[in-house]
This record gives sequence, C-alpha cells and structure tokens, in this order.
Amino acid sequence: MTEEWRQGGFGLYLHWPFCAAKCPYCDFNSHVSQQIDQAAWRNAYLREIDRYAELTQGRVLNSVFFGGGTPSLMPAETVHAILDRVRDHWTLANDLEITLEANPGSVEAQRFAGYADAGVDRVSMGIQALNDTDLRRLGRIHTVNEARAAFDIARAQFERVSFDLIYARQDQTLADWRAELSEALGMAVDHLSLYQLTIEPGTAFGARFDAGGLKGLPADDLAVDMYEATQELCDAAGMPAYEVSNHAAKGAESRHNLIYWRHGDYIGIGPGAHGRLTLSGTRWATEAYAHPDAWLPRSDMGRTEKPRVAISAKDQAGEYLMMGLRISSGIDLQRYANLAGAPLNPIKIRDLQEMGMVTATNHSLAATPAGRMVLNAVITQLLPD
Repeated sequence: MTEEWRQGGFGLYLHWPFCAAKCPYCDFNSHVSQQIDQAAWRNAYLREIDRYAELTQGRVLNSVFFGGGTPSLMPAETVHAILDRVRDHWTLANDLEITLEANPGSVEAQRFAGYADAGVDRVSMGIQALNDTDLRRLGRIHTVNEARAAFDIARAQFERVSFDLIYARQDQTLADWRAELSEALGMAVDHLSLYQLTIEPGTAFGARFDAGGLKGLPADDLAVDMYEATQELCDAAGMPAYEVSNHAAKGAESRHNLIYWRHGDYIGIGPGAHGRLTLSGTRWATEAYAHPDAWLPRSDMGRTEKPRVAISAKDQAGEYLMMGLRISSGIDLQRYANLAGAPLNPIKIRDLQEMGMVTATNHSLAATPAGRMVLNAVITQLLPD
C-alpha cells in the first residue's frame, strides 16, 4: 500500500492563475490582472518546486502540465527556468510528457518557439468553437482565423497538439455540430477534448441562466444526440474516446491526465492547485490557497498549502473507482479490493452487465459507451452502502 501510487505514475501540475479575460462559462481559478510581477512569480514557482522535491526524492517524474488560467501568457523564460529546475531535482521518465495549455491568440502563438526550446513537447489549445459568432457568445477574445493561424504555428513547433471544443451551445443544431466536428477532425493532429457546455454556479453564465437568459440551449435529447454523434465521428476518424470527454489516436492519450484517472501521485503547485501525495505510507490531499494575492506572499515562507488531509483507504478506493471508470480501459478489480479491503459486489457488477452499462473480466471492470453516458449512476450503484 505504501507504494500503491506507482501503478498510476507521478506528475507535476503547475497552475498559472491569470487570463487576459474571464470567460463567462469558466469556473476555474482564473483572474484578470493588469500588473504581474513576472520575476516574483517565477521565483515563487522555483521555491515551491524545491520544497516538493525535498518530499519526493528518488521518484521518476512522468509528466509536467502547465494549466490555468492561461499559461501561454507566461514568458518563455519562466517556463524555461521552471523546467530547468525540474530537471535538477527529479529523474525524468524516458517518455516524459510536458504539456502547456495555450490560448490560440496571435500574441500567445509568438511564444510557442520559446516554449518548445524550453522543453515543452505538447500544447493543448483552447479553441472552443470554429465560428466567430459562438466564440463571441463564449466570451473568447480570439477569432477563428487567429485560432487557425495559431494552430498552424503550434503544429510546426510541437509533435503533439491537442485542442478543445465545446458543444451543445446556444442555437446549435445536430447538423451544425457534425459539420464543426468533421472540420475539427480534419485539423486534428492526435488529440481532441470535446466538452458539453455546462452551466456552472458562480459563473457569469450561471447568473445569466438563473435570470432567465441563455436562450437556445439544446434540450437533453439533442445533447445526447450530439454526444453520440461525437463518438461516431471520432471513432470513424481513428480518434476514439479513451475518457468521457477525451479522444486520441492510439498512443497519443494525455499521459498527465492518465495519472489522475489511474490514481497516481501528483504535485499541485500554484494558486488553488490540488495534489495527491503519498508520503511515509499515508496518501494526502493537498490544496493551495486560491487567490494569487494570498498564495504569492505565502510562497516566501513555504506555506502555500492549506492543511493537508489524510485520505482513508475507503476514500482512496472510491476515488480510484470514480476516476478509473472515466477511461475506456477501466479499473483493476484486485487493485480496488486491495485499497478498499473488500471486492466490489459481484451481484451489482452482474446487474450492470446485464443492463449493458459495464464490461467485466476476472481482472478488470470498465464502463461501456452507454455506461459512460450515465457514469454517475453507474458509480453510485457500485459504491458500497
């Protein structure tokens, strides 16, 4: 149990909390700031890397992920300094993956060569829509032409390029989405993240929806049809779903995100970043203070974290089940039993099999495409009472 995390891998997540503008659908920890002390932020990340490296000596690092916010607003010099410090501290896996999330604007695209020179080998671009009307509705500050130009620059700089699209948007028809997704698949390099628009509390869209706005959102049946069309078109293009919202060519899955879904360990650095770390046989949930103005001064003292929370074996098993069933390969039944101290109920598994919601062998359990559409219900059924 003390080395259980090794079955999922070990990653580093760095959160850059700043954006040029706040998107109305976004509930991530992101902030618009006119003045950013780049040197202070760079030094803070380096101090945090030093601190966590002391706790995780001897580990092999499988992935680094710059998320946000908009990490493509970071100077390339900052990314370079961070990755140099990472190389100083950890043994790097032979297939180390270094991803940076990027806005597809012309200003950010000018930094791509610097990121590649620093060691970034994969970019994930937040394109979100392939028509300007919907980009404006989504609060995006780039145009389709800018996105395409940035995508071409990224493709020239990086072997691996992913981009995001949001569907089930206002007034979007099934035919609209099929055409847009077909266009996206024609552009795609090796990976797409395709998310249904969700209205989150606390966002501008949430307030607008509560006030009776956001007309033209698709009914549930149409959203289901869009999801099914997504699976059909991506399968035909050789980019099947390997996770509920993520599609990739064989071998191009996000190695960093697989650490989350496979119940590995990961460090979370930056405002609001979460982590999971196994230290001296105990698995801990870590969470950093969220507001940049709270996090940055605390980094001087090594006190960016809220109090750590020990995760019980039962809760670890629940996390493994909930995250592992998101991916098409599913979970290892013996690994679940080792974590939980007891196997999953075989009668519940059989019932879900008969309904076509899961597939099971003596060793593994996975949700079917139909099961992933109602995954919360499947997980609820499987979790012990």
